[in-house]
Amino acid sequence: MNVRRRHISGIAVTAAAALGLGTLSACSSDSSAAGNTDKFDVVASFYPMAFLADQIGGEHVSVTSLTEPGQEPHDLEISAKQRAQLEQTDAALFLKGLQPSVDEAITQSGAKTKIDATTLTTLEEHGSEVGGHAAEHEHEDEHAEDEHGHDHGEEGGKDPHIWLDPVKYAEVAEGVGKAFEKADPEHAADYRKNTAALVGKLDGLNTKFETGLKDTKTKVFITTHAAFGYLAERYGLTEEAINGLSPESEPSAARIKDLEKMAEADGVSTVFYETLVSDRTAKTVARDAGLRTDVLDPIEGITDKSRGDDYIQVMEANLKALRTALNAK
Repeated sequence: MNVRRRHISGIAVTAAAALGLGTLSACSSDSSAAGNTDKFDVVASFYPMAFLADQIGGEHVSVTSLTEPGQEPHDLEISAKQRAQLEQTDAALFLKGLQPSVDEAITQSGAKTKIDATTLTTLEEHGSEVGGHAAEHEHEDEHAEDEHGHDHGEEGGKDPHIWLDPVKYAEVAEGVGKAFEKADPEHAADYRKNTAALVGKLDGLNTKFETGLKDTKTKVFITTHAAFGYLAERYGLTEEAINGLSPESEPSAARIKDLEKMAEADGVSTVFYETLVSDRTAKTVARDAGLRTDVLDPIEGITDKSRGDDYIQVMEANLKALRTALNAK
């Protein structure tokens, strides 16, 4: 596998119990209307699912998101109000394994149609196997295991970050489109048309990544959050994740030394961090290893800090950042 280890960093989410549903700007502006409009109502677990619903549903859907813009989705806790809204919605679209509280709430809800994106493509295990490039730096894994006593609960499990691979995301889009057609047959033709258009955009994005990352000086990149395993495998790259470290903790001297050796050996120039968590870890590693920092966005939410207004634009920004970091020709 192309990912050295997986670790989903935790950040305390301060959403109050009465937190309402976040809403896509292109859709209903009243989150309290979820499941109670004259359109096909869809409650999505977080932005990548909401984007699909909005693109495929078009004018026929009212899409709301359980995760507010800027809120770290992994630690989302579902409120009583959100549970009530799930009871009224026509469809709930989620990605099992990413947000435990969402999985539980949707499973127990009376939502008319429940669409689990993980059933619409194949998932893989990232981080449970060490081989190939990773074996060259096996000492690094030993240091990480010895020095950080974190329980990597998802390590060795199925990686849910399928939306960061345009090919897998397109497979999910096709499945969501079919589910919408079945649940709302009156508008099936439009759902098919919109799905085909979205898949075309994702195919074009995949071509851009294939072309843009084909000829690079190095194939290794460092991230603080191991979310890019599918992207790495799709385009022949290796993600070196800084795991065992919470976003607020300082990496050990031994860990930084290992990363510095790896970076020098593999020609790594950049430590990537993401928009929804602290950049402290990335900057600490980069400073001590003499590397740069930049954003590689896992696109778990769109905010005013995002390098684009939607999934496609932010993925194109990610490609630009990777090309720079990998010294693409």
